[in-house]
Amino acid sequence: MELGILTLGDLQRDPSTGRAHRPVDRMAEILGYAALADQLGLDVFAVGEHHSAGFFTSAPAVVLAAAAARTTAIRLTSATTLLGVADPVRVYEDFAAVDLISRGRAEIIAGRSAFTEPFALFGYDTADYDVLFAEKLGLLLDIRSSEKVTWRGRFRPGLDGAFVAPRAVQDPLPVWIGVGGSADSAERAGRLGLPMILGYIGGTLAHLKPLADLYRAAGERAGHAGSLRLAISTHFYAGADAGSARDVYPYYHEYLRPKTPGGRGFTVSRSAFEAGTGPHGAIMIGSVAEITGKLLAAKRALGLDRVFAQVDWGGLPGAIVEDSIARYATEIAPVLRSA
Repeated sequence: MELGILTLGDLQRDPSTGRAHRPVDRMAEILGYAALADQLGLDVFAVGEHHSAGFFTSAPAVVLAAAAARTTAIRLTSATTLLGVADPVRVYEDFAAVDLISRGRAEIIAGRSAFTEPFALFGYDTADYDVLFAEKLGLLLDIRSSEKVTWRGRFRPGLDGAFVAPRAVQDPLPVWIGVGGSADSAERAGRLGLPMILGYIGGTLAHLKPLADLYRAAGERAGHAGSLRLAISTHFYAGADAGSARDVYPYYHEYLRPKTPGGRGFTVSRSAFEAGTGPHGAIMIGSVAEITGKLLAAKRALGLDRVFAQVDWGGLPGAIVEDSIARYATEIAPVLRSA
């Protein structure tokens, strides 16, 4: 079982000063977390992509390239690459470059975007949400399988024997599919024989089990049983004990609350937070023992191959995040790997 950390690069306000965190400072923090995770023996470092206010990691491949230069062993992936609004040729070229810099440690997690802003920014219609992704995913997979590509589609000029370079060190360059909760997306990932990552930030494992089952059934029907891999991503904080861990509630509330009237987000009450951090909730915030037990239950229920812990949400101070990463790597990870 592989254990990783994930950042979405959110920008919050310092609760003590009211000032917004600066992207230049957050970038330094994030690269520091990557180096720490690498030193402590974690397996994967993931960077999200957003094109909206409140986030600054709009170019994950650039951040991952910087992380590659500071690390030696940890795998480096987007989480997710918004493929529907991107050019698959450029996506492959960028991540092949990261693969070269890292000597074969790059991956792509391709997703459709939970936000609408990127579609307007890059000139696409949200009515084409799924067909955009399906077409561009097909082209990306064609590119990674052959250095010369002939292709025709609806949303991009065709290619006639086009040479796409550089080529990744890994053959093939790993491509995962990020799925929020769509049964069609889970079925597609299985049918294509691609690894899948499920977002687990609410509900219970019972809500995810049908998607995992659908994914595996589709993969087995298509003859891909041997190549299927499943991961989850979850909000995470490992505290020194159960009580002090839950003291981060104000940061969690700040992370998810709507920042403008009627804006995106939702308000998490203290009671909802307590329920979510309980034994059957999705929020991986608690003591080492609590989180270990919940992740072991998720591994058993879903047959997990990988976990992504989103470690730095809501403006959590860097020292707190580093302590959490250390507990994850030195106390939680050994138990999960040996289970």
